[in-house]
Amino acid sequence: MTDKIAYTRHDDIAVLRIQNPPVNALSQAVRQGLWDAMDRAEADDGVRAVLIVGAGRAFIAGADITEFGKPPMEPHLPVLCARIEASPLLVVASMHGVSLGGGLEVALCAHYRVAQPSARVGLPEVHLGLIPGAGGTQRLPRLTGAEPALDMITSGRQVKAAEALELGVVDRVNEGDPEAVGLAYTRDLLAEGAQPRPVSALPAAPAIDWDATYEAVLKKGRGQISPATAVRAVQAASEMSFADGMAKERELFMELMGTDQRQGMIHAFFSERAVGNLPELKGVAPRELKAVGVIGGGTMGAGIATAALLSGFEVVLIEMTAEAAEAAHGRISGNLSGALKRGKISQEKFDTLTQKALVVSTSYDSLNNVDLVVEAVFENMDVKKEVFGKLDAVCKPGCILASNTSYLDVDEIAASTARPADVIGLHFFSPAHIMKLLEVVVAKETASDVVATGFALGKALGKISVRAGVCDGFIGNRILATYRTAADHMVLDGASPYQIDKALVNFGFAMGPFAVADLAGLDIGWMTRKRKAPHRHPAERVPTYIDHLCEDGHFGQKTGEGYYIYAAGKRAGVPNPKIAELVAAEQASLGITPRPFTDEEIVRRYMCAMVNEAAKVVGEGIARRPLDVDMTLLFGYGFPRYWGGPMKWADIQGLPEVLADIESYAAEDAWFWQPAPLLKTLVAEGRTFDDMNKDAAK
Repeated sequence: MTDKIAYTRHDDIAVLRIQNPPVNALSQAVRQGLWDAMDRAEADDGVRAVLIVGAGRAFIAGADITEFGKPPMEPHLPVLCARIEASPLLVVASMHGVSLGGGLEVALCAHYRVAQPSARVGLPEVHLGLIPGAGGTQRLPRLTGAEPALDMITSGRQVKAAEALELGVVDRVNEGDPEAVGLAYTRDLLAEGAQPRPVSALPAAPAIDWDATYEAVLKKGRGQISPATAVRAVQAASEMSFADGMAKERELFMELMGTDQRQGMIHAFFSERAVGNLPELKGVAPRELKAVGVIGGGTMGAGIATAALLSGFEVVLIEMTAEAAEAAHGRISGNLSGALKRGKISQEKFDTLTQKALVVSTSYDSLNNVDLVVEAVFENMDVKKEVFGKLDAVCKPGCILASNTSYLDVDEIAASTARPADVIGLHFFSPAHIMKLLEVVVAKETASDVVATGFALGKALGKISVRAGVCDGFIGNRILATYRTAADHMVLDGASPYQIDKALVNFGFAMGPFAVADLAGLDIGWMTRKRKAPHRHPAERVPTYIDHLCEDGHFGQKTGEGYYIYAAGKRAGVPNPKIAELVAAEQASLGITPRPFTDEEIVRRYMCAMVNEAAKVVGEGIARRPLDVDMTLLFGYGFPRYWGGPMKWADIQGLPEVLADIESYAAEDAWFWQPAPLLKTLVAEGRTFDDMNKDAAK
């Protein structure tokens, strides 16, 4: 028996205490220790029952992530679960903290389960591109029925103890020390004469309409295959013997193990944890943050203020007029009302946040005691410099001055103050209290503890924070401008915006680029094109057909007309017939003969443009690692998680093939399709973007 399992005896009950901090992950040593401890309990004279309990914060949080990608080692979890379930002794699991993935599967192979009221259970394997592989798809539906099991497995959601009790996942919920609670329950069971109750021996779940459920889950997953595959595994639990169902689960699990989607989702899983781990911040303490200032109470400013309030910060928001201040307060209250309705906060908390923690003012002097202030005003350099001049005058020494700019030069903003070391970019994504991404834009003078504070704020707000350098658009918007231009070029060359949107939604994006442009506001791109026009290279190909719509005051959803026409109160639109006319007129003026595009070509060009610009961003050091780009696109731009991000997509496709396509496109437009030097170097060296991520982690 390994040192990961402590074996103690309490009269006729053997206690197997899992000791693998911090969360009792199911390492090989834990699996072997449980096997050996079961052997010992069964050989221990007088033992009638086994209680499995976790030490520390959790029962078992799941697989050991350090074993991911390595050859599996015995005892394999499905075999261990079968061995525990087959014990002649009564086996009880006492669950606290989380019991996730393999952790819940171990609990399901016990004969009875008791949980703390605060405990949570779940089978989140779909988030790794997999399905449960140790009987979760076979045992859970025998306890809950098919539909509740499918809901848990296909969503990967965590279920609280009260719901788990209602569903039949656990048998009892009791407050107290997990071992003491488990012992009391086990004694009750023994006193009642309870016998081993293998879940595998329970009746199969009644059948449902499996094909319709499969199609519905596949559609909901927007191309992700693991949730739909889970439907077939649960179907096996309904239609086959337990042994045959286990074989089917293993077959489907191994099929998914070999997919590109599994590669992408494992990459996303690890990158999400690595993105905020920056060597430059080791040993650097962030500054203390209690009060946050926000300049501007529009949609973005109100969202930032809402996020800060929900995370426990005091907020001072500045607006220009009393009317604007009142409107800002209303926006923030509306955001917080949403949290109240969803049960995220209580009425008492809502009242405290809106009446005490939030101050809305028209005077910059109100900011004299905040620790950090975020400017969220109009995207104009002169306006931002004016704001920073005022902040420089009123904010206390050591207060961090942050700009929420989407594109503008943070170095130039910092140079307009007397404290450039205290200036940083904090680029939130709208709505800021919901969107997960935060670009932490580090200017050349930004102090290291200011950078550390930016990341600390992001963590406090529950954001995925990515370090970005200074350039037009930073990481995300710079890359967006390029792949969006590639889409515009395809429209001029013959593809319709609606075909492009459909092809990219089928690829896995939540929305296509033209629907996104309508949602964000066409005036944003229009202003950017006008801002860049004086410095544009003569060879640059800039479609202007949409500018005519903007000139007539049509900016997308907010005005009811853009690429699509929107009926009052509706988010979805229908194609705008004016677009075809505008495109045809521009094609005629440029002498372009339109040609057809396949959906596959649309996706390939769009993705190659994204990857090529991303490689330039990494090569220039704007992003430190390819994974920084991947996380930016995943959490800020709706990139499908099951591809892992554009850099992982490129690795999966093969960098030589991606480069070859870019070079072939360059024969048509050498300016736009200039291959990234980094991409050429990696191909020449036979290396991948993931190799760069591994190098950065050393």
